[in-house]
This record gives sequence, C-alpha cells and structure tokens, in this order.
Amino acid sequence: MTKLVLLRHGKSIWNHDRHFTGWSDVTLNLAGEEEARRAGHLLQEAGYTFDLCFTSELKRATDTLKIVLSTMGLEEILVRRDWRLNERHYGALEGLRPWEAIRQFGIWPILSTQICFAATPPSLDLGDPRFPGNQVSYAGIDKSLLPLAESLKQTVERAKPFWQQTILPEIRQGKRVLIVSHKNLLRGLMMQLANLSQKQVMKLSIATAQPLCFELDSKLNLVRYYYVHQEKG
Repeated sequence: MTKLVLLRHGKSIWNHDRHFTGWSDVTLNLAGEEEARRAGHLLQEAGYTFDLCFTSELKRATDTLKIVLSTMGLEEILVRRDWRLNERHYGALEGLRPWEAIRQFGIWPILSTQICFAATPPSLDLGDPRFPGNQVSYAGIDKSLLPLAESLKQTVERAKPFWQQTILPEIRQGKRVLIVSHKNLLRGLMMQLANLSQKQVMKLSIATAQPLCFELDSKLNLVRYYYVHQEKG
C-alpha cells in the first residue's frame, strides 16, 4: 500500500478578507503558520515521513511546507517547486474582494467561476502586472504557457502533465510523497485520483492545513482517502 499526502496551505493574509488570491504571492497569517505547525505535529505523531515533497512557487504554500518539514525534523529532504502546482489564476479578479469584483464585472461573471467547471474569469490584458509573464518569478517560462485567467478545467489541464510525467513516476518508485499546494489545484488532483465528476469537484471542500492521505494499491488505484487525525488514547 502506497500513501500519498496532499496538504492545502495554511490561511493567508488575504483569506480573512476573502480576496481572489490566485497567483498573487501573499504570505501566511499567524493563524496559518500555527495551522502548518499543527499539521507537522499531526503527521509526525501519526508516523508519517517523506522522501520527496512537491509544492508551488507561491509563498503561502512554500512557507507551509517549510514549517511542516521543520516541525517533523525533515528539513533536508528534497523539495521540488513548480509553477504548474500554483493556484488557479483568477485573471482580472486577482486581488479583488467579491463585492469589488461584482461592482466591476457584474454578478454572473463572478458567480459562474465558483459554480461552473469550465467558466473562465474576466481575463487580464497582456500588459497587466498581474500577468505572470510580466513577473520576474516566471521570466524563464514561455509566456504563451502562462495564464491570463483560468477556469477550474484549465487549471486541471495545466497540472495534469506534471502530475503524470513528474509526480506519478516518483510514487511508482516507492517514494513517500507530500504535495503542498492550493485548493483548486488539489481539487484537480483529487479529481484524477478519485475519478470525480465535474459536479463533484465543484462541490469539493478542502480544509486549510489538514493533511489528506490517499492510500493507493500496487497499480496506484485509489483504495481510500481520509483526513489524518490525531489518535485518541
């Protein structure tokens, strides 16, 4: 039996005010840092350890992972960061609160992004500083690959090759893998792991900094998945 652990980052400084965060590189808040420490203690107490970790290029995920590994005493293990594990890009909604977005674009362009798998938010212009192609962090990446806005469908498609070509081969080799990422990206991975429908994915809720363990058989088919909880005793 192979165990894969997925972890959504801890609460960020924008979670409280419900900004559309996406690729905006905001930090954890104090509650998020504490959530990450609790996740590390929980995984350690439950007997988990890891050979390899994957995370996005965004601080709230990378910092969550650093805290988890430090708490577990696993600071030296290999960590691979990749933009394809970034959160869904919310386009022109990035940085806005819901009421600001509705005032600017109307209610349906906002609501549809939350309830429709293939709905794309209002797009950025190529010259907008929020476009990753205009940011130093993504300077080495072909701009045509970087999003101006993404539906959840496009987010899944963006991450799928990295999952299949980079992460799965490591799991097949018996590596114990931890992936620390973002709500919509993890929804996409769960869609593939658990063979979920579009409707099921849109209803899927993933708690911040609560480790999700996926048990896979020898052919990497899903046996079951569950949140890791502290043993009572």
